[in-house]
Amino acid sequence: MSATPGWCLRLKVQPEFRVDFGGVLPLRLAAMTADEIARLPLRHGNDMRAMGALFDIMPVEGAAAAVPGGQTEPGPQLRLEGDLSRVDAIGQGLEGGMLRVDGDVGDRLGLAMRGGEIRVRGRAGELAGCEMAGGRIEVAGDVGDFAAAARPGSMDGMRGGTLIVHGNVGARCGDRMRRGTVVLHGDAGDFLASRMVAGTIAVAGRVGEHCGYGMRRGTLVFAGPQPPAPPTFVATQHDIAVFWALLRRSLAYHGGLFASLPAPAPRRLVGDLAVDGKGEWLLPGSG
Repeated sequence: MSATPGWCLRLKVQPEFRVDFGGVLPLRLAAMTADEIARLPLRHGNDMRAMGALFDIMPVEGAAAAVPGGQTEPGPQLRLEGDLSRVDAIGQGLEGGMLRVDGDVGDRLGLAMRGGEIRVRGRAGELAGCEMAGGRIEVAGDVGDFAAAARPGSMDGMRGGTLIVHGNVGARCGDRMRRGTVVLHGDAGDFLASRMVAGTIAVAGRVGEHCGYGMRRGTLVFAGPQPPAPPTFVATQHDIAVFWALLRRSLAYHGGLFASLPAPAPRRLVGDLAVDGKGEWLLPGSG
């Protein structure tokens, strides 16, 4: 497949205040000239700043963007370079194309995205993958609280797509999650999968307190250290051999501990019974 056009935005200077990057997306910028991009207004604290005042703008040749299922779709690419820890809402509402970030990013990475792919070679702030409905986010470093969760006041968290974190995640990851897959190669903070409704979360590291609090449905896979079972989760004797074979195969794609999950069906716990929940914990190696 031939290369597709794209833009590289390189941060000139660290902004004094937080910058709202919402609406700056590969598909939108692909139809614009460098001068048009430079004039785009960005909210900087309580004021507005032109894109060109904060970023150097350079054309690049982008590659085809990956989508779930191992296929590819042609689309423009947007690359961001620099310490963007004060830049929020990167990839908000993304529907297609590839967004690459070489550096740290702020809060709300990929908020409500529906397609395309985001790759971050750094850390991300709070609410990464919040209420995303499709696409793929991969973060090389740590991620803050409320990843793949719901915004304050919202009833629905992550609704689809895939979030992969190679570092650690903060508290309330997967809160009110309804669909999709979260793969955590590091540790997770308190209240992992709290109030989870559906979807899959696989974690290779340690988890904090109150894991699965208020969990109603969905699946938690513990590839590494296995937490003690809370009293509101009970063991079952259901035959899940076929389901486990399929799930194990799909998780192996992500490497690390997920590539060596044992073949025998794992021990299975169901809860949170305090809310009449039917969520499941899968504990490989203890079946």
